[in-house]
Amino acid sequence: MLQVASITLMQQTKSIRDVNITGKKILIRVDFNVPMDKDFNISDDTRIREALPTINYCIDNNPQSIILVSHLGRPKEKNLEFSLKHILKRLERLLDKNVAFADSIESAHVLQNTLPKGGVILLENIRFYEGEEKNSKELSQDLANLCDIYVNDAFGTSHRAHSSTYGVAEFTKERVAGLLLKKEIDSFAKALANPLKPVLLIVGGSKVSSKLELLFNILDVVDKIIIGGAMSNTFLKALGYNMQKSLIEDGLIKDASKILELARTKNVKIYLPVDVVSTDDIKKHKNIKITPAQDIPEGYMAVDMGPATTKLFAQVVHSSQTIIWNGPLGIYEISQFSRGTFNIAHSISDTYAFSLIGGGDTADAIDKAGERDNMSFISTGGGASLELLEGKILPAFEVLDKK
Repeated sequence: MLQVASITLMQQTKSIRDVNITGKKILIRVDFNVPMDKDFNISDDTRIREALPTINYCIDNNPQSIILVSHLGRPKEKNLEFSLKHILKRLERLLDKNVAFADSIESAHVLQNTLPKGGVILLENIRFYEGEEKNSKELSQDLANLCDIYVNDAFGTSHRAHSSTYGVAEFTKERVAGLLLKKEIDSFAKALANPLKPVLLIVGGSKVSSKLELLFNILDVVDKIIIGGAMSNTFLKALGYNMQKSLIEDGLIKDASKILELARTKNVKIYLPVDVVSTDDIKKHKNIKITPAQDIPEGYMAVDMGPATTKLFAQVVHSSQTIIWNGPLGIYEISQFSRGTFNIAHSISDTYAFSLIGGGDTADAIDKAGERDNMSFISTGGGASLELLEGKILPAFEVLDKK
C-alpha cells in the first residue's frame, strides 16, 4: 500500500535528538504563518506554540546560536504587512527569552557573531526573497552558510520544494527533523500504517477535484468513508439526484461514479447525506429548508447536512476505532449551516477512537465547536496532510538524513 510504504520511509528520518547540537550553529525552518487581524494582532498562535518544544530543546542543549526561518502569507515583494516583526513579541513571551530580529541574511550573520552564546535570532519573512519559492541554489547556499545543522520543523510547508524547506539541505552537513515534524509523521503512521480497525475517513470541503487522488488512493487503507460538504453534491448527482443550484463539479461526475464503484468492489462503505439543509440565498438565507437529499426545492442549494444524516454519521463515527477527518461538512462559517460540522466534531470527541484532524478549515471548525482538546491529534498542515493521505513522500523528508 502506497501510504504505508511512504510513511514508513519518512519515519526513518533522523530527528534533532539523534545529533549533537552543543556548540553548533542551528537553523530551524519553522512555520509561523499565523492568522492576524488588520491591526496585526495574532488571532491564533497554535503554529508558534507547536514549534516551542524544538526551539526549547535546542536552547537547553547549549548551541552556539539558533536562527528561526519562516514565511508569512504570500507576499509578492517586501511588504511591511507580511513582516515577521509582528510576531516577535508573542514569540518572546512564549519562549520567555529575548529574540533578536534580523531583517536580512547579512544581518543574521552579524548577530550570530555579536550575540552571547545560545542567542535566538528570528529572520525576516523568507518569502521576501524572490528565490525562496523558486528553490534558488544561491538562496539555499546563503541559508546553509548560517548553520552547521539544518532542522526542518515546518510540517505545514513540507510539501513544498522551496529553498528553506528543500534546497538548503543540499549544502548542509547535517539535516534533521524537528520534534513537531516527527510528531506529525508518527501520528499519520498511527492512523495509516498500523491503525486500529475499523478505520473511518471523513472527507468534506467544497471541491471533489482537490480530494480526488486521496479518494482513489485511500480505499486500500480505510474501511468506511463519510463524504460531506459541497463535494458530496457531485456524488449525489452521480447517483441521479437533482441537486438544483447546489455547487457541483460536472466534469467529475464520472470520477465520482468510479470511486463509488471501486469502493463497492473493495468492500469499503461510503456514506453520503440522506437529507440536507438548503437555502435559496447563501448571503441572505431567509428561506431555509430541510428535505431528503433527492428532494431539494427548485432554485435551492444544499449548504449543510440534515438531522437524519447527522444521526447516521454519528453512528458511523461511534463504531470506528481510527478516524481521519479532512474538510468541513457544510458552510460552518455561517451559524445556521454549521450544525452538521459541529455535531460531527462532538460525536468524535465522545469516542475512544484515535482521531487525526488534517486541514486548516477542519481545525478551525473544531476550534469553533469547542472540541480542540478532545481530538487525539490536529495536524498543522492542510496541503501537507492531504499529500500524506494520498500516499506521497513529502519533498522536505526526501532531503533529511535517515537513521
